[in-house]
Amino acid sequence: MSTVEVIKHLFVEFGAGWVLWLLFGLSALSVLVCLERWLFFRAKSEGVRELAARLDGHLSRGAFDSALEVLEPSSSVSAAVARAGLKLAGRGSHAADRGMQSALALERKGLEGRLAYLGTLGNNAPFIGLFGTVIGVILAFEELGQATSTAGTGAASQVASAAVMAAIAEALVATAVGIAVALPAVAAYNYFQRRSTLLLDEAEALANLVLAYLSPPHGRPRDARTRAGDSRHSSPPSNGASADVGQMSHPGRANNSEMT
Repeated sequence: MSTVEVIKHLFVEFGAGWVLWLLFGLSALSVLVCLERWLFFRAKSEGVRELAARLDGHLSRGAFDSALEVLEPSSSVSAAVARAGLKLAGRGSHAADRGMQSALALERKGLEGRLAYLGTLGNNAPFIGLFGTVIGVILAFEELGQATSTAGTGAASQVASAAVMAAIAEALVATAVGIAVALPAVAAYNYFQRRSTLLLDEAEALANLVLAYLSPPHGRPRDARTRAGDSRHSSPPSNGASADVGQMSHPGRANNSEMT
């Protein structure tokens, strides 16, 4: 028996039903993944505007410890990234920046977890259904061959036609189920990917805010009191002082006047 005959015998024996059960199982697993990801993203989400407003008062006073206390109860991505920077605030803005970048990379890994399953299922579920359809077409032609060999000429065509149509109709069910499994998986993947990008953008915005408070000021204008003090120190000397300075600069002239 050739390899083709062995494979055809296996397909005919097991049929395409197992492909449908496989698709049902993958679909149920995708539902669990979607539920888990939804709960995870819900826990990792927080209004970045409200969080920045709460931190602004502490950061403007340089109270980094109290800002950390504000962030401790939060489990959001933005809070985790800002905590990483504030913990390294004493080591300078460069160390805080590196710490927040590391925290952002770790949070990105957590947000993208299990999304690869949804993307893979969305891309390959139609092919799995098509595989079931191919098996169904093989069964249809096998029944057609058996009906042709056992029936007469007139009845054979009718029986073969009915058998082929029924088998092909069952085969197309696998393709339809594959598409039905793929569409929600692709939609869920796009939705969670968008949520992940949004949360990472918000975390990066809050990290830039924290880094702005940690960075040393450059070119800050002096206040009016400092400018007044500078002008007072740089004012020209009085007339008496000018005369003394003039006499000190020309001692010979003063001696000549006394001798006269």
